[in-house]
Amino acid sequence: MTDIKLLEHLESFLTESRKEKFLNVLSQRTKHFTVATEDVYQLHNTSAVIRSCDVFGIQEVSIVEERNSKRIDREIAMGAQKWVDLNRFHSVGDCILDLKSKGYQIIATTPHVGDCLLHEFDITKKSCFFFGRETEGLSPEVLQAADGFLKIPMVGFTESLNISVSAAIILQHVTTRLKQSDIQWQLSKEEQLEKRLDWVQKTLKSSEDIVRRFYEEGKNH
Repeated sequence: MTDIKLLEHLESFLTESRKEKFLNVLSQRTKHFTVATEDVYQLHNTSAVIRSCDVFGIQEVSIVEERNSKRIDREIAMGAQKWVDLNRFHSVGDCILDLKSKGYQIIATTPHVGDCLLHEFDITKKSCFFFGRETEGLSPEVLQAADGFLKIPMVGFTESLNISVSAAIILQHVTTRLKQSDIQWQLSKEEQLEKRLDWVQKTLKSSEDIVRRFYEEGKNH
């Protein structure tokens, strides 16, 4: 459980506009949908996907780094990795198990026999949208584990989009529909409190010292 008194104490160091921004952003956050990237080679693509998740209110991103282990490009993500929860995995199998344990269906974003067009996608189920490598696409392991296949309708000569562009289009579409629905998509009250505490600690440069003093003073009273 989140220590409410500590949260209030830390938030007293923020401006009113900053506190209001946190509350407004949190009210639009969701874990109903999530995103996973599999061994994306180009670093800026992973970073841009994280940025899109932040923009469209996706709170969690899973990153599989089986072949390509890398740092998140801060310049491209523009600080988005501070606000989005990154779950990193060294195997796609572990990632899929984790997502399934949280109740997500695995949606492979790839043209496939029996696939679903974006506007036909059923938004009622908790879903993870899986994006694969730039040239090879998703691995056979993801395709075999997938509960469904999704593609963006295209009518030009080009048959594929950059992964970060695909992610942005899909997330914008499904989150817009989600927020127009009756589905309970918001974070729980406890999840929102946890994120407020996390975000304020990441915002305050001396947060560790403030937290330590808060608990030391509490022991002395």
